[in-house]
Amino acid sequence: MRTGEGQAENEVKKELRLKAVNRQQMILRAVDVEKLIEPDHTARAIWELVGRLDLSGFTAEIESVEGEAGRPAYDPQLLISLWIYAYSEGVSSAREVARRCEYHPAYQWLTGCEGVNHHSLSDFRVQHQAALDGLFAQVLGVLSSEGLITLERVMHDGTKVKALASGNSFRREKTLREHLEQARERVRAMGDPRQEEVSARQAPARERAARERVERLEQALEEMQKVQAAEGGRKPPAERRVSETDPEARFMKQSGGGYAPSRNLQISTDAAHSLIVGVSVPQSVSDEGQLPPALDEVVRNLGRLPRQVVADAGYTTRETILAMAERQVDFIGGTVEAGRRSQPRPGVDPAFRAEAFVYKAEGDVYRCPAGKELPRRGIQRTRVGVQQHVYQAKVADCRGCAFRPQCCAGAGPRTVSHAQNAPAVEAFRAKMQTAAAQAIYRLRAAVAEFPHAWLKAKIGLRQFRVRGLKKVRAEALWACLAYNLAQWVRLRWKMRPAAAEA
Repeated sequence: MRTGEGQAENEVKKELRLKAVNRQQMILRAVDVEKLIEPDHTARAIWELVGRLDLSGFTAEIESVEGEAGRPAYDPQLLISLWIYAYSEGVSSAREVARRCEYHPAYQWLTGCEGVNHHSLSDFRVQHQAALDGLFAQVLGVLSSEGLITLERVMHDGTKVKALASGNSFRREKTLREHLEQARERVRAMGDPRQEEVSARQAPARERAARERVERLEQALEEMQKVQAAEGGRKPPAERRVSETDPEARFMKQSGGGYAPSRNLQISTDAAHSLIVGVSVPQSVSDEGQLPPALDEVVRNLGRLPRQVVADAGYTTRETILAMAERQVDFIGGTVEAGRRSQPRPGVDPAFRAEAFVYKAEGDVYRCPAGKELPRRGIQRTRVGVQQHVYQAKVADCRGCAFRPQCCAGAGPRTVSHAQNAPAVEAFRAKMQTAAAQAIYRLRAAVAEFPHAWLKAKIGLRQFRVRGLKKVRAEALWACLAYNLAQWVRLRWKMRPAAAEA
């Protein structure tokens, strides 16, 4: 026992030998770029699909050519693949993408272990508007050819995404004009030698910043005219405000309550596999009237209208119902109120209001409390989708009537009218009362709201990183491209090995 205890003590006293971490050494390492990522990695799928597309819209403006001076330009296939993969990973900063190209295996595989300048990435994201629209349409064409898009049923919905503007940047017209004059004065003083001396590198940057501020303030005053001319609103025109930093942004109500500078992101989703087929970013703070333009976007992308469109009550107006009927699109939406009778005239006794007149379908006339008939005189269309049927008594009947002082408010004979929805609106109301239409409408939320949840939760599109309506729409397209390609990878690309083995 004593011998064993002594051996244990000697073993404890021995110094441990551990491998030290040396961070001061330089390492020269051979890298097999092709093996940086696994064969079924998403980056490979994105590179493959982008390589199948026509990118001439992006290459048309490249001036770097063989045989002439100048550094070579970045390949559009590389920049497109980088942005789509970055958004799919929730990365929307150009500087962060450039940093990841230095150490992240997937970015290194895409770039071939070469660096990419963040300025080039940032400019590429918001430039080439027409080419980006064409790219989105081409991707939809590929998805459609593989049977992932049918346009049999399209669900439409919108969501509010915060703008890159602070609430404190919103100013009234008077303040905007004062700030514009100050900005112009600063631009005029830029060439004054009495001003503080700056370096040759700082001077152009300051001049550019001053000129851009003048341009933004001028644009803000132009947007102010639109805001003041808009009907409704919570404030009178003189009290309305526009942002100095992002003039095209608007205060919008948030889902969690309150108001914030935001954008109204509208998305149309094909119900077959929940793929996005249309993207728009209107300035409207509400969804009313946004469905017809959304269908125009779908037609531009895929060349045809969907057979059926489903949207919530925010889109369901008589104007929209008539527009869908004109385009022969089956519309499933919220409810529309029935036709109503006209409001009672002032000076008419309650006993002789329109409710006291009895309608007789035989003869299409109204009978007044005195027993006289009022035949129909015509139809007035005072509102879109509503027909106002007007019935008027004979002059002789009203002239000799003992109840004329209580019944007729004016000098002419008594008239009664009632509002009736247009035939297309009535047909829509009847359809929405059926069990089949209600069953389809209940499917709306699961399909239409899923892309919005994905864009915000996985891609991180809770606030835009760019300013200006055109740039915001470009970023929305990049995010939706990343969403669509993620679904394509899941539904088709990763299924290829299994299909090949089968």
